[in-house]
Amino acid sequence: MAIHPTAIVEDGALLGAGVEIGPFCVVGPEVRLGDGVRLLSHVVIGGRTEIGARTLVHAGAVLGGESQIRGNDAEGTRLVVGEDNVIREYVTFSLGSAKGHGVTVIGARGFFMAYSHVGHDCRVGNDVTFANGVQLGGHVDIADGVNIGGLSAVQQFGRIGRGAMLGGVAGCNEDIIPFGIAFGSHTRLAGLNIVGLKRRGVPRGNIHALRATYRLIFLETAGKFEDRVARARDNWPDVAEVREVVDFIRAPAKRPICRARLRGRDAADEA
Repeated sequence: MAIHPTAIVEDGALLGAGVEIGPFCVVGPEVRLGDGVRLLSHVVIGGRTEIGARTLVHAGAVLGGESQIRGNDAEGTRLVVGEDNVIREYVTFSLGSAKGHGVTVIGARGFFMAYSHVGHDCRVGNDVTFANGVQLGGHVDIADGVNIGGLSAVQQFGRIGRGAMLGGVAGCNEDIIPFGIAFGSHTRLAGLNIVGLKRRGVPRGNIHALRATYRLIFLETAGKFEDRVARARDNWPDVAEVREVVDFIRAPAKRPICRARLRGRDAADEA
């Protein structure tokens, strides 16, 4: 364990083996740092915050700050961060809120670039990548393997499904299906993350079924949206990825499902 003489580690903080705390860091009394956590410099960790083993936190990050809501109710709320994350400069993760889940959860092996923010009561999965300046409002759910481009924002209570990609400088106020690709100031789907599916080892036949599902649900115009979703489930009942997309669409949610950008229409038409 190595603690710089200018750092402040308050009584009650629990530090694992091999923790390194750099100059001018502040660690609060209810913080738990797992084995091998490194705080480089000027990092502030407060509240009831747990940081998983081997996580690296760069200069200026603030983790476990009070939730940014009116009538703040931070008492007893928590932040839980998984193992092996890289948290770059000036990233902020908020505590949960008593009106929400009471806890903000970040998974393992994430890469959070400079100035990205995770709001109160969010649930972020494993292996995510947030480019510079990504902003999550409160109560957002981000599944495993999601990639979000720089300066994009996700509105509160939004959902992004597993393996999806959101382009840069995007305003996301609708839910993005698993394995989808979306972009635009008023976000629209632009297809499927085929490269990501191949990297995950999804069988070719399943990818073909997903392509057909996407065409059926989002590009066909005949019939009701709900009926096309039901047809997709009936057409490919044994394809796990299709079931995942269908279940995501049918799940209770605060936001509508993001629809596809149709050919022959520009962004203004889709606004």
